[in-house]
Amino acid sequence: MTLDKLRSKDIERLFQAILALNSEDECFKFFDDICTIGEIQSLAQRLEVARMLREGATYHAIEAKTGASTATISRVKRCLHYGSDGYRLILDRLDGPVDEPPIHG
Repeated sequence: MTLDKLRSKDIERLFQAILALNSEDECFKFFDDICTIGEIQSLAQRLEVARMLREGATYHAIEAKTGASTATISRVKRCLHYGSDGYRLILDRLDGPVDEPPIHG
Protein backbone atom coordinates (compact mmCIF):
# COMPACT_ATOMS: atom_id res chain seq x y z
CA MET A 1 0.00 0.00 0.00
CA THR A 2 1.28 3.45 -0.90
CA LEU A 3 0.54 4.90 2.53
CA ASP A 4 2.81 2.32 4.15
CA LYS A 5 5.65 3.43 1.86
CA LEU A 6 5.25 6.99 3.17
CA ARG A 7 5.41 6.09 6.84
CA SER A 8 8.63 7.14 8.50
CA LYS A 9 9.49 9.17 11.58
CA ASP A 10 10.59 12.13 9.44
CA ILE A 11 7.40 12.20 7.38
CA GLU A 12 5.23 11.74 10.46
CA ARG A 13 7.03 14.72 12.03
CA LEU A 14 6.44 16.79 8.89
CA PHE A 15 2.72 15.98 8.92
CA GLN A 16 2.53 16.79 12.64
CA ALA A 17 4.14 20.15 11.88
CA ILE A 18 1.58 20.86 9.15
CA LEU A 19 -1.28 19.91 11.45
CA ALA A 20 0.13 22.27 14.11
CA LEU A 21 -0.28 25.30 11.82
CA ASN A 22 -3.14 27.52 12.98
CA SER A 23 -3.72 29.98 10.17
CA GLU A 24 -3.19 30.64 6.50
CA ASP A 25 -0.49 33.16 7.45
CA GLU A 26 1.36 30.47 9.41
CA CYS A 27 1.06 28.17 6.38
CA PHE A 28 2.59 30.84 4.13
CA LYS A 29 5.50 31.29 6.54
CA PHE A 30 6.16 27.58 7.06
CA PHE A 31 5.85 26.57 3.42
CA ASP A 32 7.97 29.54 2.32
CA ASP A 33 10.75 28.21 4.54
CA ILE A 34 10.38 24.50 3.81
CA CYS A 35 9.61 24.52 0.06
CA THR A 36 10.78 26.36 -3.00
CA ILE A 37 8.28 28.62 -4.74
CA GLY A 38 8.21 26.10 -7.59
CA GLU A 39 7.36 23.23 -5.24
CA ILE A 40 4.49 25.18 -3.69
CA GLN A 41 3.21 26.18 -7.13
CA SER A 42 3.36 22.54 -8.29
CA LEU A 43 1.33 21.38 -5.30
CA ALA A 44 -1.23 24.12 -5.87
CA GLN A 45 -1.37 23.28 -9.57
CA ARG A 46 -2.10 19.60 -8.84
CA LEU A 47 -4.92 20.54 -6.50
CA GLU A 48 -6.43 22.79 -9.18
CA VAL A 49 -6.05 20.02 -11.78
CA ALA A 50 -7.90 17.64 -9.43
CA ARG A 51 -10.67 20.20 -8.92
CA MET A 52 -11.07 20.72 -12.65
CA LEU A 53 -11.03 16.99 -13.42
CA ARG A 54 -13.67 16.44 -10.79
CA GLU A 55 -15.82 19.07 -12.49
CA GLY A 56 -15.44 17.25 -15.81
CA ALA A 57 -12.97 19.57 -17.55
CA THR A 58 -11.05 18.23 -20.53
CA TYR A 59 -7.28 17.84 -20.60
CA HIS A 60 -7.14 20.69 -23.10
CA ALA A 61 -9.09 23.06 -20.83
CA ILE A 62 -6.96 22.08 -17.83
CA GLU A 63 -3.72 22.59 -19.77
CA ALA A 64 -4.91 25.99 -20.97
CA LYS A 65 -5.94 27.21 -17.50
CA THR A 66 -3.22 25.69 -15.31
CA GLY A 67 -0.27 25.10 -17.63
CA ALA A 68 -0.08 21.54 -16.31
CA SER A 69 1.43 18.93 -18.59
CA THR A 70 -0.64 16.01 -19.81
CA ALA A 71 1.59 13.77 -17.66
CA THR A 72 0.65 15.75 -14.53
CA ILE A 73 -3.03 15.74 -15.46
CA SER A 74 -2.90 12.00 -16.10
CA ARG A 75 -1.19 11.34 -12.77
CA VAL A 76 -3.76 13.39 -10.87
CA LYS A 77 -6.55 11.61 -12.73
CA ARG A 78 -5.09 8.25 -11.72
CA CYS A 79 -4.98 9.40 -8.10
CA LEU A 80 -8.60 10.53 -8.27
CA HIS A 81 -9.65 7.09 -9.50
CA TYR A 82 -7.22 4.72 -7.80
CA GLY A 83 -5.47 6.73 -5.09
CA SER A 84 -6.04 7.06 -1.37
CA ASP A 85 -8.94 9.54 -1.79
CA GLY A 86 -6.85 12.42 -0.46
CA TYR A 87 -7.88 14.76 -3.27
CA ARG A 88 -11.54 13.81 -2.82
CA LEU A 89 -11.31 14.35 0.94
CA ILE A 90 -9.87 17.84 0.72
CA LEU A 91 -11.94 18.98 -2.27
CA ASP A 92 -15.12 17.86 -0.48
CA ARG A 93 -14.04 19.94 2.51
CA LEU A 94 -13.13 22.98 0.42
CA ASP A 95 -15.91 22.90 -2.18
CA GLY A 96 -18.44 20.41 -0.82
CA PRO A 97 -19.17 16.97 -2.26
CA VAL A 98 -20.19 16.78 -5.91
CA ASP A 99 -21.85 14.23 -8.09
CA GLU A 100 -18.79 13.52 -10.16
CA PRO A 101 -19.26 13.65 -13.91
CA PRO A 102 -17.18 11.35 -16.08
CA ILE A 103 -13.58 12.51 -16.11
CA HIS A 104 -12.55 13.32 -19.67
CA GLY A 105 -9.21 12.49 -21.20
